[in-house]
Amino acid sequence: MSHANAALTPIQRLRIGKLIVDDGWPVAHAAVFFHVSWPTANRWAERYAAMGVEGMQDRSSRPHRSPNKTGQDVVRRIVHLRWKKRLGPVAIGGKLGMPASTVHAVLVRCRLHRLRHVDIRTGEPIRRYEHAYPGSMIHVDVKKLGNIPDGGGWRTVGRAQGGKHRIATPGKDRNNRYQPLMRHAFVHTVVDDNSRVAYAEIHDDETAVTAVGVLRRATSWFAARGVIVERVLSDNGSAYKSHAWRDACAELGIRPKKTRPYRPQTNGKIERFHRTLADGWAFSRHYNSESARRAALPRWLHPYNHHRPHTAIGTVPPITRLTNLPEQYT
Repeated sequence: MSHANAALTPIQRLRIGKLIVDDGWPVAHAAVFFHVSWPTANRWAERYAAMGVEGMQDRSSRPHRSPNKTGQDVVRRIVHLRWKKRLGPVAIGGKLGMPASTVHAVLVRCRLHRLRHVDIRTGEPIRRYEHAYPGSMIHVDVKKLGNIPDGGGWRTVGRAQGGKHRIATPGKDRNNRYQPLMRHAFVHTVVDDNSRVAYAEIHDDETAVTAVGVLRRATSWFAARGVIVERVLSDNGSAYKSHAWRDACAELGIRPKKTRPYRPQTNGKIERFHRTLADGWAFSRHYNSESARRAALPRWLHPYNHHRPHTAIGTVPPITRLTNLPEQYT
């Protein structure tokens, strides 16, 4: 494609070709008139004489023949090692006895240079899905985090100092060797499949009673934003297999669904949200106590839903898929 300041755009090329071929101008005179070199003017005149108007367009710079191009049999072996073994260019090059740069060029050509496009277990291309509208399905799960002792945990202050903080934190339990136990925080998360809008609560357990309470409050929260939940997808945890969960879903008019055992990819949207949650909130900075971290969760969720661009939905915030909401653009 011609750049904006090109001396000869396709229209100008056609003019120079017509002047030389049709009107009989000398090539030198046409070159001076259009401020280009003699070979340039002659090239467009020859193309106009041979191909007419169609010959004035830009051509691909790809050569007609590439005798040194990697053979198809080698390409297939590279793709096989990438899909089935998830090897990088250096490892594949070592196995096949070829430069890593050549392997990388083949992977780029086959669009396999980024492993996130390939399923980690099967090695096959990832099949993505998305429900048609908000509320068609929500994903639920629990993220388990160790409680932070007063003064900060080992991730930010080191293991030695973190151990001292655990001992000094009041109100903790002890194990059978009288070692301090900080217990865990259970983050119950709900993510809408279509919009990726997220809802989360922190509790001290993951029992069925707690999970049912989170589901009721989450559906009310979504309903206040015009989203009616129809289905809920969960793993096979005891809370989600309980009669209380089944009865609550029936009462709310929600169809419960379960993932295949030992197949977390089925619930991959919420698993990916947990990674974002950990990076953006749970382990993003130093917290002096567990209460400080819990208080920071709502302050992180609002920017996630209302301001943070989400790459899976076109680099726009999740809330933009829900229309006419209060505080949508604040």
